[in-house]
Amino acid sequence: MSAETPRRIVLLRHAKADWSQESDHERPLAERGRKDAPVAGHWLAGAGITPDLTLCSTAARTRETWKLVVGELPQRPRTVYEERLYEASLGELIAVLNETSEDVHDLMLVGHNPGMHGLADALAGEAEGDLLARMNRSGFPTSAVAVLTFTGSWKAVEHGVGRLVSFWAPHA
Repeated sequence: MSAETPRRIVLLRHAKADWSQESDHERPLAERGRKDAPVAGHWLAGAGITPDLTLCSTAARTRETWKLVVGELPQRPRTVYEERLYEASLGELIAVLNETSEDVHDLMLVGHNPGMHGLADALAGEAEGDLLARMNRSGFPTSAVAVLTFTGSWKAVEHGVGRLVSFWAPHA
């Protein structure tokens, strides 16, 4: 693949989680989250987004979100449960992107805030219309999806490299 290969990064924040007696890592989805996650999957399918690879945090709420989202997609992408996505800093998230295989065109991360919002904001050097302002105003709510495009190698992903082309949230 050339250095001009078009790529897409899809960032999905987990659906609304329950505040249970479980540890933070093991918190399940709340009823609203179980309703919103398939709606996010339906939006992704309608937007024609089926990633080549999904990296999903190992937290219970992200795994449950992904299970409900992927059921709405026309095909199931290869999925890797990545423990580094749980409580990841912006630098750690960019490092994960930099390690992505060059044969992946469309990559989805299923993770947490503030990481998903921070990553979308950091990568978006440009945005369609008012998408960046809308995303930042919303605070990247649960089940929100940001879609960014860029051209080049995963190893070259850094601040400002992308264009925010879609932002969607179920209650926004």
